[in-house]
Amino acid sequence: MNDSPPNTITLTVPGMGSDHCAGIVRKTLERLDGVDKIQINIANHHVSITIEAGGPDSSALKSAVEGAGYDVAAVQSDDTEGSDSDAEIEEAYLSQARKRLIIAALPTTLIMLLMIPHMFWQPIPGYLAIVALLAFPVVFLYGGIATHKSTWRSLKNRTFNMDVLISMGSLPPYLIGLVGFITPMTSFIEMAATIMTFHLLGRYLEALAKGRASQAIRRLMTLGAKTARVERDGEEVEVPVKELAPGDIMIVRPGDKIPTDGEVVEGESHLDESIATGESIPVYKSAGDSVIGATINKEGRLRVKATRVGGDTFLSQVVKLIDQAQGSRVPIQEFADRMTGRFVPAVLAIALVSLVTWAVFPDTLRPILEWGSTFLPWVNPEAATPVLAILAAIAVLVIACPCALGLATPTALMVGSGIGAERGILIRSGEAIQTFKDVKVIVLDKTGTITRGEPKLTDAIVAVGIEESRLLTLAASVENASEHPIARAIVDGARERDIKIQDVSEFRSTGARGVSGKVGDEAVLIGNRRLLEEEGVSDLEALDEAMKKLENKGRTVVIVAADGQALGLVAVADTLKEQSVEAIRGMHALGLHVVMITGDNERAAHAVADEVGIDEVQAGVLPEGKVDAIRALQEKHGNHVAMVGDGINDAPALTQANVGIAIGAGADVAIEAADVTLVRGELTAVVDAMHLSRATYGKIVQNLIWASAYNVAAIPIAAIGLLHPMVGVIAMTASSLSVIGNSLLLKRRFTRESPQGVLR
Repeated sequence: MNDSPPNTITLTVPGMGSDHCAGIVRKTLERLDGVDKIQINIANHHVSITIEAGGPDSSALKSAVEGAGYDVAAVQSDDTEGSDSDAEIEEAYLSQARKRLIIAALPTTLIMLLMIPHMFWQPIPGYLAIVALLAFPVVFLYGGIATHKSTWRSLKNRTFNMDVLISMGSLPPYLIGLVGFITPMTSFIEMAATIMTFHLLGRYLEALAKGRASQAIRRLMTLGAKTARVERDGEEVEVPVKELAPGDIMIVRPGDKIPTDGEVVEGESHLDESIATGESIPVYKSAGDSVIGATINKEGRLRVKATRVGGDTFLSQVVKLIDQAQGSRVPIQEFADRMTGRFVPAVLAIALVSLVTWAVFPDTLRPILEWGSTFLPWVNPEAATPVLAILAAIAVLVIACPCALGLATPTALMVGSGIGAERGILIRSGEAIQTFKDVKVIVLDKTGTITRGEPKLTDAIVAVGIEESRLLTLAASVENASEHPIARAIVDGARERDIKIQDVSEFRSTGARGVSGKVGDEAVLIGNRRLLEEEGVSDLEALDEAMKKLENKGRTVVIVAADGQALGLVAVADTLKEQSVEAIRGMHALGLHVVMITGDNERAAHAVADEVGIDEVQAGVLPEGKVDAIRALQEKHGNHVAMVGDGINDAPALTQANVGIAIGAGADVAIEAADVTLVRGELTAVVDAMHLSRATYGKIVQNLIWASAYNVAAIPIAAIGLLHPMVGVIAMTASSLSVIGNSLLLKRRFTRESPQGVLR
């Protein structure tokens, strides 16, 4: 052991293809002293081990996993400088599986071609010797050697992986078949070769299908730019993206990908951000705007300052979140773990009981075979008792392989998390998927979640005889000298209405009450009613009714006067996001009770709630009060509460909620506290996430039911002799592939989406 091993070591274990395999690896590593934490991701075959000081080094961990029957393809730790990419390792594993299948399939095909005429037409001289020679490399050499090595190591460590069943189903038939050289008897050698070949076919097809299921994360990893143009010593040079550092100025031409996360310092353009948000409409960017690495610059030339590089970029964080989700556990998975943990020893016992029962009570069981032979062509009730006993025992071994049960959860998680990532929905854990489907109450923050989080000019009400253009010209010209958020909203709103901003002189601010200045020859005063009354402005009563209506809607209203006369009102408010109303409607359609909790005042809160259709409002709630409010809702609604927020002040409440949902444009601390991150800053993504969560969990349940029912039904049929081992191994492979295929059906469902991107 090393005196100071790295804190975290990651092993790549290509043969770890199901929860059962992962459980064996976990138990093996847990036996080692100094192992603090183990995180297994079946999707990319990773085992991440956090070790204490003085704990096992990478060699000891690798030896332990190999001792449990699983090869380790790569080892990566904090003190290593890189390793083979997951895609390269996966491709190498797939290539090896393909090669083993081909080497096994060729002699097995020859065996089948010889067996048919030998059995039905003309006996072939030396048939047994020919078949034994052809089957030997399939069962013992390159075809089956990896399986038998895994079995040996598994039995030696008393871990009983699934390869044990395949070895027990192929080695005894071959060895029993050799008895035919001594005394005439039925040959089982053909069956041994066929079982091993179909096992290798199943492994190859599973690797192929699981590769398809994890395509989303691999596509994301390859979407980033490989090189970047940067300014160095006054010149543009091209460098690898991995050499970028924060502060580098990147030149991004039309059609180029943004090399890494950054901020525009010069230029303007539209960016295709669909990789991050799932939205196909390009987004306008100019100086001061942040940009995401791997998004595409559509037309203008941009100078962008790099702000995040390497593992800190948005794309890297997305990949990390998906990796966490695919490697996480769903509570319902405990059921599968309990079953598979005891499954292999139980199957071995059932096979032994079947063998003994056939040997002791053949006359009792033969009538069943006679009945089965009327509709099952492979059933032969006339066969010798030892043959029937061996066939039944072997059939139990090969049909019971719990691959399908082990694949039920991880394949659905792989596909579901991949679909979410492609649409800007990042689900951090499998537990969140199961919890999310049961949510009855969804709590929304107001500012930045339902609304844009920035004031905007909403209304301009003029006094009798006054033109709106004059009102806005005077108001915007004076406010242009102020940096107050309300002033910025008025100026921006006036510019959107093509109002020309004029120069102002003698500008003065009176704190929170208002501002004044001269525009041309007119003395302009803007502020609240108290300020204007103190300054002797006339005709204020005529605006009272309009002011009350605007304030009742939650607007912030200021009065504009010139030369002592009230000209009208200008109202500013935090406006709704475009899709907020649609999102609340979608939440109601899902049966959710929608609650808004905000620190804003009652009037402003209820104005927004009425506009979008919120069911319940809690206003004036401080950040620490939000946690108490979530707790109260959990007590009332039985711990089925989700919270959506975007700010630092939302982080405690997001953690307290049963499911925390962060708007991706919000604060990093809120995203870290959340179970689900919505890259799109729109509430409709919450509805999308709920649909995806329910569909993914539904697939997990379907897979578990199918796999469990398959084994429950198939094992008794095999034990009484109605299932030929060759048919059993085909059915076993078909069962595993059906689970993977059922998970992949999620993709088909979620390609049918509305133009707004809402999943259905």
